Amino acid sequence: MLKGAVALVTGGGSGLGLATVERFVKQGSKVVIADLATSKSHEIADQLGPSAAFSPTDVRSEEDVKTALNLVKEKFGKLDVVVNCAGIGIAYKTYNFNKKRAHELSDFENVLMVNTVGTFNVIRLAAGLIGENVPNEDGQRGVIVNTSSIAAFDGQIGQAAYAASKAAVAGMTLPIARDLSTQGIRVVTIAPGLFDTPLLQGLPEKVRNFLANSIPFPPRLGTPAEYAQFVESVIESPVLNGEVIRLDGALRMQA
Repeated sequence: MLKGAVALVTGGGSGLGLATVERFVKQGSKVVIADLATSKSHEIADQLGPSAAFSPTDVRSEEDVKTALNLVKEKFGKLDVVVNCAGIGIAYKTYNFNKKRAHELSDFENVLMVNTVGTFNVIRLAAGLIGENVPNEDGQRGVIVNTSSIAAFDGQIGQAAYAASKAAVAGMTLPIARDLSTQGIRVVTIAPGLFDTPLLQGLPEKVRNFLANSIPFPPRLGTPAEYAQFVESVIESPVLNGEVIRLDGALRMQA
């Protein structure tokens, strides 16, 4: 199903998003990478050739997202798939009693703006372009795949902002799927566990090994390529809709 499809991937310049972009191009898709201007996305698009293009995008910006969608239409003519991978994370306690300092409200707001508002911003604007497609035999016009996290359900100490933002992404999955169902647009959210992304790659090896061993099976970090493989599976499963799926090796994070 990816062959001949056109996709927009946010956060496509690194980690889970980059792996998704690479898999899509390999499978015969055309892809527009929507990521920050400071990312390496321009180089990545050049390396991938004519099947990929880059649009500098802050997902919080209506103007940036509209520009990315215009590039999709002008360069590739349509939009079949959106994969929302753009996101940030921080780790602060609600109140640090040792330093007598509360969690900065601006930090909390920023995480929600990128992870939650940014995801919704892309969905609401992309839906119109996907809705222009001619439906297939099932009446489907396209698929939107979002990225939540198991932190939405098992948020750890210091993850109030991140967990709240990802819980919101999970929570809006079903209502958005219902909203878009009349136009044959499916909406599915993946909630990854511990994956070998740039965020975890910056941790000491001892910590990475500890995290990997905390996963029941397989006892290792997931790879971005495995996330991308699952995104493809979601797209190819026509009755999968309005669902949040954990991709975590049975991990349940502790405090």
